[in-house]
Amino acid sequence: MPFNRREFLKAGIAAGGLSLSDLAQAPTPRRNRPLSIRAGSAGHRPSFSVSIREYLCREAQEITARALADYKDAATWKRLVPERRQQFLEMMGLDGVLRGGRRLPLNVKVTGVVDRPLYRIEKLYYESLPKLYVTANLYVPKQLESRAPGVLYVCGHAVKQKVHYQAHPRRLAELGFVCLLVETVQRGEGRGYHHGPYYEGWFHWYSRGYTPAGIELLNAIRALDLLEERSDVDRGRLGVTGISGGGVTTWWLPAADERIKVAAPVCGTSTLASYIGDLTVDGNCDCIWWNNTYRWDLADVGALIAPRPLLIAYTFHDDVFAGSSVRDVYDQLGRLYRLLGVPDKLRLVGTPGGHGYQPRSRTEIFSWFLAHLQGKNVRPEKVGDVDESPQKQESEETLRVFVSGSPVGNRTPTIHEELLTPAAPPHILDVATLEQTRQRTIASLREKTFGAFPSFPPPLEPVVEFEFMGDNGEHSYRFAFRPEDGWRLRGLLTVPAGARPPLPAVVALRSPGEKRDGTGGATEDFLGRLRVPWAKVVVEPRGTGETAWGEELQWHVRRAAAWTGRTLASMRVYDTLRALEAIRSFPQVNPSQVALAARGEMAAVALYAALLDGRVRALILQSPPATQNAPSQRDGRGPAIEMLNCLQITDLAQVAGLLYPTELAFVGDYPVNYSWAEDLYKKLGAPTRFQRRADLSTWHPA
Repeated sequence: MPFNRREFLKAGIAAGGLSLSDLAQAPTPRRNRPLSIRAGSAGHRPSFSVSIREYLCREAQEITARALADYKDAATWKRLVPERRQQFLEMMGLDGVLRGGRRLPLNVKVTGVVDRPLYRIEKLYYESLPKLYVTANLYVPKQLESRAPGVLYVCGHAVKQKVHYQAHPRRLAELGFVCLLVETVQRGEGRGYHHGPYYEGWFHWYSRGYTPAGIELLNAIRALDLLEERSDVDRGRLGVTGISGGGVTTWWLPAADERIKVAAPVCGTSTLASYIGDLTVDGNCDCIWWNNTYRWDLADVGALIAPRPLLIAYTFHDDVFAGSSVRDVYDQLGRLYRLLGVPDKLRLVGTPGGHGYQPRSRTEIFSWFLAHLQGKNVRPEKVGDVDESPQKQESEETLRVFVSGSPVGNRTPTIHEELLTPAAPPHILDVATLEQTRQRTIASLREKTFGAFPSFPPPLEPVVEFEFMGDNGEHSYRFAFRPEDGWRLRGLLTVPAGARPPLPAVVALRSPGEKRDGTGGATEDFLGRLRVPWAKVVVEPRGTGETAWGEELQWHVRRAAAWTGRTLASMRVYDTLRALEAIRSFPQVNPSQVALAARGEMAAVALYAALLDGRVRALILQSPPATQNAPSQRDGRGPAIEMLNCLQITDLAQVAGLLYPTELAFVGDYPVNYSWAEDLYKKLGAPTRFQRRADLSTWHPA
C-alpha cells in the first residue's frame, strides 16, 4: 500500500523542522499524474540551488574573510606560527622532504664565469634534490671588502629567464648585493612542468598533493643554502624578490624560511576571493597556489613573514592579479603588523600600467633592500633604475649554464611524478589490523581530503515535492534535501507495487552528462536491471541532473574548486553522505539495509562515500576507474575523480578492500587493481562477499 506525504515525512520532521500542519493541505495523489505542491506552505515550495560559480565564489570569499582571524593578539600569533608554518609546508608538499632539517649536498657546479668591470657572473647549477638540477646565474660585486648581503631573484614565467630578468640582479650587484638569479622548473634549461592541471590535464596532481609552487619553494630554499655557504655572503642579511610567478615565490620563501630578512613580491599578490570571483584563476599558472588543505588565503601566508620587512608592489591594471585584491591583502596584513607593533615594516607600492615592472616599483625595491639589508637611507628617486639598453644585455649563449648539455639523469622533467609517492596498499594481517587501518584511513581522509565540508552541517530539510504512481503500480516520490547551505539536491524514490515497507533500498548516483528524457535516464536503466524487490532511489549529486553545468565550464570549476580546498569528486562524496542520511529517515526504507550503486567516475564517489559512511549494506559498481593516479583530458572535460591529497592516504582499490565485510559487486570492466581487494576478502574469510557479475540482473544480495 503506498504511503502518503504525511507518513513519508514523519521521520524527517526533526531534521527539516517541519510540522504536520505544514502538510495538511497536500492534495490526494492521482494515478499517473505528478502532483505539484508548489502552492503549499513555504516548507513545500520547491527551492533551487546556487550555481557552481556562485558556490565557489562564496566559499572563496569566506576563506578570504577568515584570513588571520585566529591571531587575536601578539602572543597568540607567536604561539601559532610554528604550527602554521608546518601546515604551510604540508600544503606545499614539502613536509616530508624538509622534515628533520637535514640538507643533502648541493654539489654546486660552476660552468663558466663572465667578467665585467663592476661585477662578475658565475654560471652555475646545483642539486636541490639528488639529480634535480637548478640553473642559476650569480652576480658578485667586485672589490668587496667584507661579506655582502645576499638577494635571491626568483624568476617569473618569461622565456629565456636569465636573459629576460638580467637587469635586476645586475643592478643589485652594482648596489653592493651578491644576487643569485634562479630559473624555474618550467622555463629553466632543464624544462619541467608547471602547467599540470592548467594545460596538461594532470588533475591527479591534486590527488597526489603535488603543486609546482612546492618545487619552486624547495629550489629557493636550497638557493639560500647555496648563498649561506659562500664566503662572500653575510648569511644574516638575505632578501628575496621577483615578479609574477617569481613574485608569488617571493611570498612562499620567507613564509617557509626565516633566514629571509626582507622580501619584495611584485605582481604576484591576490586574495582567493578575487582569483575565483574575478576569474583570474583562469589566467594563472598552477604554481600560484598551494594544495589548500587548510583553506588559507594569501594573508595567512603573510602572517608567517611578519614582522619582517615586506614591500608589496603591484600595478593598477594587472590582468591576473587584480589591484583591488592586492590592497585587500595589504589591509589585512596591515592590521597584523600594527598588532605586532611594526607598521612601518609593511609597505604597498602601486604603479600605473598592466602586469609588469615600472621604474617606481624597481627603485622602491632597491631603496627597500638598501635600508633593511645595508642600513642605508637612499630615496627611490636617488637610487637609480636598471639599465636595459641593448649594449648592456648579455646574450642567451653568454649566460647559458649547461654549456655541454643537460646532465645525465636530470630529474627536472619528471620531478612532478617523483616528489610525492602515492601510498602503498596497507599490509593487513587480520580483521583487527583491518579495523585499525580503516579507522586511521578515515581519520586522515576527513582531515586532509574532506576537511572543507561543514563539521556541523545544516538541517537536511527533506521534503516530498510530488508523488505519482506508474501503470505497473510502482509508487514514486520526488524528494529534495539540503546537503550544504545554498544547495538543494533532488532524488527519486520508487517503491515496488505491493511491497510492504520498510524495504531494503539501493541508492544509485546519477552520472555527469547523463541524458534524460520523460522516461528517465541511464541511471534508471541501470537500476532497472536489478531483479531484487527493493526500493530504488536515484540521487543527483551536484553537477548532475538539474544542477549540471556545461562541460565548457569543467576546466575552470576543477581548478577553482581545488584552490578552495575541495574538488568535484569530494563535493559529490559529501552530497552522497547527506543523501544516505536523508534516505534512511524515509519510512519506506529500512535504514540498516541501504545499498549504494554507481557507474564509471561516480563509482569513485560511491567507494569513498561507503567508506566514510560505514553503514552501506552492499556496493554495486559498474566499470569503476582503476586509480585516481591518472591524467584527465587537457580541456578538463570528462571524468573528474581527483580528491585533495587522497593518494597520500589510499587509492580506489584500497578503499574497496577496507570496506570488508561490506558486500561488493563489480559489473562490466574490472580493473586489475581491484584484485588487491578481492584477495583481501579471500584472506579474511569472505570470498563470496566480493562478486564479479557480467550483468547486473544476475546479482542477488549475499
